[in-house]
Amino acid sequence: MSAYLLTSELAQQIVDKTMKIIGCNVNIIDTNGLIIGSGDPERIGELHEGAMMALSLGRMIAIDSKMSGDLHGVKPGVNLPLIIDDEVVGVIGLTGEPAHLKQFGELVCMSAVMMMEQAKLLRSVAQETRLREELVLDLLQSKELSKRHFEWAQRLGIDLNVPRVAIVVGIDSENLKVEVAIDEIKLLQDYLVAQNIGCLFAIRSLTEMIVLSPALNQYGRWDIEEHKARLAQLVLLSEQRSKLNIRTALGHYFKEGMGSNHLAYSYQTAYTTLMLGKQRKPEVKNYYYQEMSLPVLLNSLNSGWTASEFSLPLNKLKAQDSNGILQKTLHAWFKHNLQMGNTAKALHIHRNTLEYRLTKVASITGLDIELLDDRLLMYIALQLDGTNAVEDALHEIDD
Repeated sequence: MSAYLLTSELAQQIVDKTMKIIGCNVNIIDTNGLIIGSGDPERIGELHEGAMMALSLGRMIAIDSKMSGDLHGVKPGVNLPLIIDDEVVGVIGLTGEPAHLKQFGELVCMSAVMMMEQAKLLRSVAQETRLREELVLDLLQSKELSKRHFEWAQRLGIDLNVPRVAIVVGIDSENLKVEVAIDEIKLLQDYLVAQNIGCLFAIRSLTEMIVLSPALNQYGRWDIEEHKARLAQLVLLSEQRSKLNIRTALGHYFKEGMGSNHLAYSYQTAYTTLMLGKQRKPEVKNYYYQEMSLPVLLNSLNSGWTASEFSLPLNKLKAQDSNGILQKTLHAWFKHNLQMGNTAKALHIHRNTLEYRLTKVASITGLDIELLDDRLLMYIALQLDGTNAVEDALHEIDD
């Protein structure tokens, strides 16, 4: 199969461009002798015997009025084989008086060759991009980095020994048409590729892009503030230049020696951070595992019988706390590290009132909040609950 693919779309692009220059009709014919691009739409699909002669002989064929009458689908003009790397990939036909058109033939061929080489380069880049994305997705689905992964990466010029951390970009494109959303996501990816040398990317869906970013800075140090600054800049740029509404989540950086596939684990922490961040703080655009590690780690407990057991005390409290006062009190107490004075001040209540409420919480839940184990059970239950009402309560406390 030829490395230079002459498609109908590319053929018509060549026609449209060259006709603006030379002012005569141009036909592009494939290696089967069929017209696949033309300034005269009615001729597309016709067999061109003049082009067949040019293909057979490998040289320019000039056809005058008398000769055209003896050939099928042919008008006076010149037909030049389109040759790239010693391979005939098609024929360019110029319609008109042969004596006047010969001077334009080579010019049109040069223009066509340049367009085909550019198309080949774009296909090559697109193919490499797809292979890179497939590698990233495969890495994130594998339990361990295998010899196949390293060989695959080496062929693409990627060093898998570079420490990386996962970033998930959540994309809200609901208000956009699919075609527009795809174009906007590609523009976002192009920006990331240009600005973040060494990053690996994969578009998982219209709502998610994955970035595996080098974890260490130029001095070989992990600096979360640098990562935060870049993600903040990305969101700001999206707000200014893009139609997309994006959020980002930075995952955990697993240092070397952790074993298994730390890239997959980093992605899992980034993805969970994004999901929990959207639930708990929908007004925020950037989330960081490093600031949400406990709820992210506990999230795996949020299903099955363990989740049911953890939720029992809190469910009892909710059933008898219709106005949410006791839940707000409990959240404030944990938020202020069990400090009675600071908690009472934040809630604008007397310390005795706080003690009364906590005693009531203990009575309803059956937990002794003086015991560390019982305190921990309640705290985990609150973390797993993670409702917006809880976060609203915390915002009210801060206010």
